[in-house]
Amino acid sequence: MTTARSGVAVDVTIPLSVLDTAPLSAGQTSADALAATTRLARAADALGFRRFWVAEHHAMPMVASTSPGVLLAHLAAATRSIRVGSGGVMLPNHPALVVAEQFAMLEALHPGRVDLGIGRAPGADPATAAALRRTVDGLGADDFPAELVDVLAMLGVPLGPVAPSAAARRLTATPVATSSPEPWLLGSSLFSAQLAGELGLPYSYAHHFATGRTAQAAQTYRDAFRPSPLLDAPRLMVSVSVLVADTEEEAQHLAGPSRVMTLALRTGRPLAPVVAPDEAARILAGLDPRAAEEFFAQSPGTQVATTPDRAVEELAALATRTGADELMVTGTAYDVADRERTLTELAARWPGLGTPAA
Repeated sequence: MTTARSGVAVDVTIPLSVLDTAPLSAGQTSADALAATTRLARAADALGFRRFWVAEHHAMPMVASTSPGVLLAHLAAATRSIRVGSGGVMLPNHPALVVAEQFAMLEALHPGRVDLGIGRAPGADPATAAALRRTVDGLGADDFPAELVDVLAMLGVPLGPVAPSAAARRLTATPVATSSPEPWLLGSSLFSAQLAGELGLPYSYAHHFATGRTAQAAQTYRDAFRPSPLLDAPRLMVSVSVLVADTEEEAQHLAGPSRVMTLALRTGRPLAPVVAPDEAARILAGLDPRAAEEFFAQSPGTQVATTPDRAVEELAALATRTGADELMVTGTAYDVADRERTLTELAARWPGLGTPAA
């Protein structure tokens, strides 16, 4: 336990990690966005964050992270000790063996530092998802549990209740493996929470999607959990979008671009790179105030946009409500310096950084 400067006692003993989408701002190239992600990964490594994960998205002009396996090889080489991982690989997009081989190679290159976070959503429109896989086979939700088990089997990750396919039992992802990446099941639904519990896998819930079901998903996971060769007890991580500044007003201004992006994603408006805060303020000012207030109450963009001390209190409260074993912070901002500053300010107030996960 420690005490924030506001005088409110908060628990800041659990690990913090980072999720990044390599957001591409207006006027940037993909190379610029990926360089910013590399800068952020190095900062997270130096500050003691537990993990640095990158997402998989396709056909989105505001996101440069399309291939987690490729990007992770670069980030692992650019950092020293932080764990690197996918947040996540969208399994419906890829044959199971391709995922297994990519992450087996990453683990061989950087043993003991690789996480394989796997998700069920395609992270793309149906046409793009079909183009990635070259077939519609395996794109259904009913196919996901079996494909997940097959990936883990080919990586040598033992699971108890579900047997892999005959094909997966015949295949290994690398000729001579000495270790395996740490698997995580990702999700924003009760389906994924139930499956993670039944398989005895670590579970990361996308609270930053603002579904309103975080507490229910956490309880579903715990209720469904069965011990496995991987875990004796549930291990829950919760992700949350965070951006801090000296004042509440400045933080809200810097969070404007994320709200514009959320508005476009949730309402079918044309997608575009991340706009500057002043441009975001202009766009948001043109909305009907009552409708905008109702929309952003449900889809806030950045969930925690405030001063550093207040942010720590809100993060600690989230950990208490959910019983999370670890929090993962993410954020969209026009300038990578604002994302980096958020990590620096949190690190100064969160002694749990650098603490191994339970």
